[in-house]
Amino acid sequence: MQFHQQKTAFPSIFQPLDLGYTSLANRIIMGSMHTGLEEEKNFNRLAAFYKERAQAGVGMIITGGFSPNWFGMLTPFSAKISNEKEAQKHEVLTETVHQYQSKIILQLLHAGRYGYHPWNVAPSAIKAPINIFTPWKMSKRGIYQTIKSFVHSAVLAKKAGYDGVEIMGSEGYLINQFIASRTNQRTDAWGGIYQNRIRFPLEIVKGIRQELGYEFIIVFRLSMLDLVSEGSSWEEIVILAKALEAEGVSLINTGIGWHEARIPTIASMVPHEAFTFVTKHLKKEIKTPLIAVNRINHPEQAENIIASKMADCVAMARPFLADPAWVEKARHGQSDLINVCIACNQACLDQVFKKQVASCLVNPFACREQEMVVDAVHRAKKLAVVGAGPAGLAFAKIAAQRGHQVTLFEKHSEIGGQFNLAKKVPGKEVYQATIDYFKAQLALLEVDIRLNTEANSERLKDFDEVIIATGVRPR
Repeated sequence: MQFHQQKTAFPSIFQPLDLGYTSLANRIIMGSMHTGLEEEKNFNRLAAFYKERAQAGVGMIITGGFSPNWFGMLTPFSAKISNEKEAQKHEVLTETVHQYQSKIILQLLHAGRYGYHPWNVAPSAIKAPINIFTPWKMSKRGIYQTIKSFVHSAVLAKKAGYDGVEIMGSEGYLINQFIASRTNQRTDAWGGIYQNRIRFPLEIVKGIRQELGYEFIIVFRLSMLDLVSEGSSWEEIVILAKALEAEGVSLINTGIGWHEARIPTIASMVPHEAFTFVTKHLKKEIKTPLIAVNRINHPEQAENIIASKMADCVAMARPFLADPAWVEKARHGQSDLINVCIACNQACLDQVFKKQVASCLVNPFACREQEMVVDAVHRAKKLAVVGAGPAGLAFAKIAAQRGHQVTLFEKHSEIGGQFNLAKKVPGKEVYQATIDYFKAQLALLEVDIRLNTEANSERLKDFDEVIIATGVRPR
């Protein structure tokens, strides 16, 4: 398929990427993130979530992680794809995304010793510091069966309409546990020297290629910085990357840090583009397209990464929770209208770890696309919103989008409310981005903002409705 590149303020990220038998429309990937919708009986809500991102033009979507078998689940009865019945549920996802010429990739994730259940397995019986369960040491037969499970799940993914799979080989999950001496203390052909420890991921890739051929995308998520003791050295990472290239992976994605690592990798205090240097270094060693990740929020950052040849693609996950139209806005040079992820992790990671459906602090519509629909009103009203903190700003924006005439009263000299305090905390300067977003959106929607103006009965008497959004007490 040929893609015609439109003129844009960010030409590098909107270049197609040739993968040989197929192409990506652009260099922007929605990276894997677990939302909690993967565990539902049907995937209609997940399809609606992906639809908005595909509709806006993202080049490729990588799903949340699905285990290839029972032993690899993250928690009891969490997402897996191991039989035809489970695979059929996925067809609504692939059909939805393909309507908009985006690619969709299924992530295969075996949790290994991170599985929060008593039947988790690992190369060695070494308990993870973040788990209460000690894993069962995998037998040789168990290893071969697990490789077959990965291959079988990839076959099921193709039948369900996926363009490919991503093999999760980082973040300290099973494959990473085989690779690192920290967790692999075997003395057989699957442990010991590095060539033995990387045999497991290479056999998985080889098996999928043999079964499905080269007209199927294989992304390998490679841990380029383990950030734990006894992890892989840089020399070892390069060896594995070259071996994966030889086995025919389509793209290599960047993984940063094990879940048990003590070094922050995605929190707000982590600088933007903090880990692109590893992808840049690996790009000198191999020809396989590389994907840069972590703390890439703005089109300007993504453009710099691709234009500077630090990577071939950028993958963002949480930014697509914050704004499903990220790609569309970037294409039209509307960076100021992008609702920026503030890396608070409160409604995404925190909720998923509590086994709740994810959402987003700055975009509560995320993962609730079917429930929270913004329709035009039948009769427009004159609305007064009192208080220009996050709640008042959000209400004013949605009300104006629906067609109401909105006036926003704020007794202080600037909008933002308590976000103006939060942004002063070191590491939380990004909260200013949310304030800037609302400034741009409300200007576009012609909301009348009255600063340094305290609402009173005289000023409010001519409005149809008054909305009180004067804030909460800090906890």
